[in-house]
Amino acid sequence: MRLDKFLKISRIIKRRTLAKEVADQGRITVNGNAAKASSILSEGDELVIRFGQKLVTVKVNSLRENVRKDEADTLYTIVKEEKIEQ
Repeated sequence: MRLDKFLKISRIIKRRTLAKEVADQGRITVNGNAAKASSILSEGDELVIRFGQKLVTVKVNSLRENVRKDEADTLYTIVKEEKIEQ
């Protein structure tokens, strides 16, 4: 599944266009490598996403095309969140 689609379906980022913009700005890495919106994800991949002053590390648990809103958080596990000091 594409990175931008996973971020939208899992509701980590609300809109797919916003997920694409974040990826294109180089603010997401997959398993330590810079990722584009079209990067293909697999179960077990680790994403690091920079949201403003915060780094969020997420592990992909499962990939599904459709998921209900209350089940969206089962697609991933938040490994850690850390503030970026500047």
